[in-house]
Amino acid sequence: MDSDGTQDARGTEAHPVPRPAGPPGTPPRPSRAPAVPPHPGTGPGPGASPYSGTGPVASSYPGAAPGASPYPGAAPGVPPVPAQASGAPSTVAAWLDEDRPAARPGIWRFGHRTKEVRERLAPVTVAGLLIPLVAAIGVWSMWERGYLPYKGTILRMFSPNDWWWPLTVSSPRPVEGWNPGVLPGEHYLVVADGVFFGLLVCAVAMLGSWRAILRHYMDRLSPPVRVLASAGLALVALSLVFPEAFPGVGWSAVPVVDPLLSLFVLLTDGYELMASALFTYTLYTVITLLVVWPFARLGNWRDYARELLARPGPDSAPGALPVVRPRSHWPLLRDAGQYDIADLLTAEVAGGRMNDVDCVRVEHAFETARRDAGLGAFRDSVLRRGGAAATHPSGARDLPRRTARHDLLTGQVRIGRWAESERTPHSYREAGAALGPDVLGTSLLAVGPSGSGKTRTLVEPVTESLALQALTGSCAVVAVSAAGSPLGADDSFDVIVRIGDPSSVHDLDPYAETDDPDEAAGILAEALVGDLEVVSAQSAATALAQLLGPFRAVHGRFPALPELRELLEGEENALTGLREALAASGNDLMRRELDARLRQTGMPGDPGRALADRLSLLNRPLFADFFGGGGPGRPFSLRAIAHHPLRVRIDLPERGHEEAGRLITRLVLAQFHTVVRTRRPHFACLVLDDATGTVTTESVRRIQRLRSQHAGVLLTLRTVGDVPEALHGPLYGAVGCRMAFCGVTTWDGSRFAQTWGTEWVETTEVAKHTVFADQPMTRAIHKVRKLMTGKAVTTDAVTVRQVERERWSASELTQAVPPGHAVLSLIDVEGRHTPPLLVDLRS
Repeated sequence: MDSDGTQDARGTEAHPVPRPAGPPGTPPRPSRAPAVPPHPGTGPGPGASPYSGTGPVASSYPGAAPGASPYPGAAPGVPPVPAQASGAPSTVAAWLDEDRPAARPGIWRFGHRTKEVRERLAPVTVAGLLIPLVAAIGVWSMWERGYLPYKGTILRMFSPNDWWWPLTVSSPRPVEGWNPGVLPGEHYLVVADGVFFGLLVCAVAMLGSWRAILRHYMDRLSPPVRVLASAGLALVALSLVFPEAFPGVGWSAVPVVDPLLSLFVLLTDGYELMASALFTYTLYTVITLLVVWPFARLGNWRDYARELLARPGPDSAPGALPVVRPRSHWPLLRDAGQYDIADLLTAEVAGGRMNDVDCVRVEHAFETARRDAGLGAFRDSVLRRGGAAATHPSGARDLPRRTARHDLLTGQVRIGRWAESERTPHSYREAGAALGPDVLGTSLLAVGPSGSGKTRTLVEPVTESLALQALTGSCAVVAVSAAGSPLGADDSFDVIVRIGDPSSVHDLDPYAETDDPDEAAGILAEALVGDLEVVSAQSAATALAQLLGPFRAVHGRFPALPELRELLEGEENALTGLREALAASGNDLMRRELDARLRQTGMPGDPGRALADRLSLLNRPLFADFFGGGGPGRPFSLRAIAHHPLRVRIDLPERGHEEAGRLITRLVLAQFHTVVRTRRPHFACLVLDDATGTVTTESVRRIQRLRSQHAGVLLTLRTVGDVPEALHGPLYGAVGCRMAFCGVTTWDGSRFAQTWGTEWVETTEVAKHTVFADQPMTRAIHKVRKLMTGKAVTTDAVTVRQVERERWSASELTQAVPPGHAVLSLIDVEGRHTPPLLVDLRS
């Protein structure tokens, strides 16, 4: 497995991704960056949960022991990184300086080399150049010798009869009224030769492939070579027009200059202009420019001249020379005038005391400080802590173990390689397949049966990438997985909520720490009955709001789930006590809300019974200490991801509570849609390892809005049948990225085929027709041939036409996708599309 440096010794890969900063015992930093204790509050502090609201999060991240070293330790099970040799280049510096060219969505940009497609000239193209040229030479030879039919008739048609002796055009005679030394017919013949030659040149250029062939070879050359090649062609053309100007040239001039001179003689009836040196040299200059102009365009002389003029001359001041610094020298900081901290960070990178997470985190912190006018605090942090500045509040500077290849500068994670296929464009062939926030921001839907590799090849690498980006401060991630198959190690997350596990440190706030009863009611209604068709989500939200508002007005909090169930079931003691408390407080508005709920209780169409039945799934002994039930776990609000780059994992209960797990997943999805409305600088992503029973009408509508909210979701399904049939089309339309794994059924494949649509392709059909001969000898030959070969004599009829074909048909998705592969289509947040292409997830 190509770990790209994540599991191998430092420096053994061609383009390794940097390892963690080093094992314990890393030598201290230089004196200008003295070691200092971590910032106050980097370790967990006592008190209530800090994951609520917009309060400080410095003391809230679990796992950061007080006084811990800012340098991360080695990953468990990974041997220590060997010390860097003196004078050896830094792996992190090489990683920073590696090229990342702009590419189409889904292409792994780290070290990507654009594949140049060299088109071969077809034989018909070369023949198209030679055949018109040979024909033109033959026609010109016949014209020059007078063998071309009707030449005399054509010439006499456009000239006066008194210019010629009778019955001929080859012997001009003097004409009255013209100067005695001027024979107009003689000059007319020269002009005619020039006109006919020009017509032949234009015809050969139009019928032949001169432009295509010259462009084919010129585009392969570098600008200086292209200019020299086109200049050489221009000199050859000038030698044909002015052979006397080139010593050693023995051919005659082509009819260009003489026809123009004869034309001026006919126009002026004399040779006076020919005696003028100014006129002659002006004419020669114009002819030279006209001959050279096509070759100047062919070689792009103007663009090359501009490039040369833009370069500084040798006499320019040294300070005026543009200084191109590698990224490992922190050019952004130097451009902002922060030379001291740039030198400090350059030394940290060269000394191997920073990893890729540190580099991206510091760069992100600098951009944030510059945007928020906080450069002073940023400078102080870097000067005191060096590469450990702006560390994630958890104290982590890397994950304990990486299983995928990541490039944090682009935010990409490599999931495979675009497979070689006739459908794969040349720009994608032999390129790595990668996902990043640019495509996850449009949300991704993956469908594949159990065992197809959705979790191992897609969900886990994406979750790991988002967790790494969270350490740089640019992302917040929430991953929901089954308890038996957690997404990543526990040390890779800041908050782990284990629903139904008494040892869980955190509890999940069912109301997402909201103070608005209507918002809380909407979240709960979506989670409880969003998948039911018999109960309207709006009526369920109204019923919940009529209870949540009065309860909060009396108790100053929302009810725990057991208390809410009693109110929904219409328990007389609970409702009566609540009504009396409202009457005693004089809150008539909330009392009228509660009275409206009392009038609807037990009536036909009352959503309270359905809500209570769904709440009973969470009112089990396993969940007694959760959802605000008073257990030892600290309540965690999903609203914290809107303010901090948190890494959150929510483990669903064990087997036997599938329906409760789906309800919790819908609750998390509804809360995520609610909290990401808050404006924030970092990207937020929700990863659902199994979205069965999660997709509802309201959730599909909200997924469409995530792109504009700088957020996205990743949904995986075993089959599209786990989604209500009425939502199949809206779901595929709401997400921008779609992925079909090997083994999908024909029914699932038909949905992908409809979503991906059709394309125009060129097809060739060959039909064989039997040849029936009319002549006796030909029939005899055909019979002998049939006796010898056993086949009748046939001829091929080839038909080439444009047809509309599905990009991927349902049967192809079912049968033609090999194991370990998937078909993936992408759309990034800027609207750039990638057609559905085959991805090899094993390479």
